[in-house]
Amino acid sequence: MIYALLNTLILLALSLLHAYWGFGGRWGWHEALPERDGVKVLKPHAVDCFVVALGLALFAGLHLHRMGWLPVSLPNWITQYGLWLIGGLFMIRAIGEFRYVGLFKQIRDSRFAYLDTRFYIPLCLVLSANAFLTNYY
Repeated sequence: MIYALLNTLILLALSLLHAYWGFGGRWGWHEALPERDGVKVLKPHAVDCFVVALGLALFAGLHLHRMGWLPVSLPNWITQYGLWLIGGLFMIRAIGEFRYVGLFKQIRDSRFAYLDTRFYIPLCLVLSANAFLTNYY
């Protein structure tokens, strides 16, 4: 249960952060976007932030459902495969796309790359492992 609870708290915090960005907040915004030669390679809009916030909140909801803390009627297989999907998505994010993001990124000389290596990748690995472990405990 500790794995699910930890993931729930992290996912809800990340969801709130993305919603904050969707409403125009800028704390942490520049550090969260990959860049090359000082130019951001992604330019997300408010709608993008809200979609990510909703997805993260739904991920947290699946963890809550697995713990029995969310009183909705879902078939067990949805929760089980959903947690596998969450674990897989965060594992893929940790591995990256081999250019700007993840363990095998090529662009390593930006503030984002520094934070990605030291914070974002380990966080994604924790979220991935916890999602997988939540299916077993």
